[in-house]
Amino acid sequence: MDQNNKNVWWLGLVSFINDTASDMILAILPLFIKDIGGAGIAIGIISGLGESIASLFKMFAGFWSDKLGRRKPFVFFGYGLSSFCKFLFTFVTIWPQVLVLRSFERLGKGMRSAPRDAILAASTDKKTRGKWFGIHRAMDSSGSVFGAILAFVLFWSFQVSFRNIFLIAGLISFISLIPLLFVKEKHLEPKTMTLRVGLKSLPMSLKFFIVIATLFALGNFSYMFFVLKSQPYFTGRLGGAVPIILYIIYNTSYALFAIPSGMLSDKIGRKTVLFMGYGLFGLVCLGFIFAQSLWFFIILFLLFGVNYALVDSNQRALVSDLAPEQIRGTALGTFHMSISLVALPGGLIAGYLWDLNVTYAFVFGAIISLLVLASFSIFSTIKTK
Repeated sequence: MDQNNKNVWWLGLVSFINDTASDMILAILPLFIKDIGGAGIAIGIISGLGESIASLFKMFAGFWSDKLGRRKPFVFFGYGLSSFCKFLFTFVTIWPQVLVLRSFERLGKGMRSAPRDAILAASTDKKTRGKWFGIHRAMDSSGSVFGAILAFVLFWSFQVSFRNIFLIAGLISFISLIPLLFVKEKHLEPKTMTLRVGLKSLPMSLKFFIVIATLFALGNFSYMFFVLKSQPYFTGRLGGAVPIILYIIYNTSYALFAIPSGMLSDKIGRKTVLFMGYGLFGLVCLGFIFAQSLWFFIILFLLFGVNYALVDSNQRALVSDLAPEQIRGTALGTFHMSISLVALPGGLIAGYLWDLNVTYAFVFGAIISLLVLASFSIFSTIKTK
């Protein structure tokens, strides 16, 4: 097997193990936050602040990986920091502690995201990049499925407490650092570069797309709101079990469609696939306004996973396509930073609307989806390389 292909598989294994641990936590986190006194605003702050703080480090890490010609050290440190923070979730007693740990855990993601994506991009060619990004994302999301199932089994079959599930997740997360040792990156020559935060140095088409992706991120609020929407319709232990099951369905759908969506973007174009994904998110939000039955929720969480598969890896692949290789890390960092900076205001808006009326949060998501579709229609007329 070509070393470049091996890099994709090794990084995919890292993501699989790390996301197994992450989603053991994420599957129960909204329920845990609610149990310790958090409401809509608390969830909005927790889901948004960490991403916004991490965004600064996404740009920083992308730039410095370009400047130093090294990506892997940033990836290793990022995964290590996230693993340590996952372990500390075991000792949380009040929701502001969740806020702090979640912020530092996301900071670790910020350190690794752009350099890791740059390694992936350097390990693929443009004609098949969508497929390989999709393979990596499929392994990542498969870990999410396995982690959520593991959390459900521990909670339902063995009646393990939320805190002990956090402890197990933290220990598993440290294992994800092992396969990272086998990743081989192509060392680039160190460059004399000045950090420029913003879009000025990027191609016009890439600037336009990052603005659109940022608008979408504003309305693409946390999965935790979707999970909590389902809880009031089930009683007893089912009130804890059904939201976890629906989260599993969401991640399973995402995992199954990640590779096909990447291959589809290679065949019919990333713009077309992204347009489909942005539109589907709006439909899902509209569906959640009216959902009350188990089967309705199952269908919506399936579609929610398809939406994420269509959008997530294909956005990163399109940024990689549009960015010159010598500043690809910086471009990916700028992209990650831009969409993460709006996570906090997006989360706060959704949380505020949620506390007013649950329906308002999903109306907000649907409206943003329409605005994105209109903007993306204009972007699709721009000729890109």
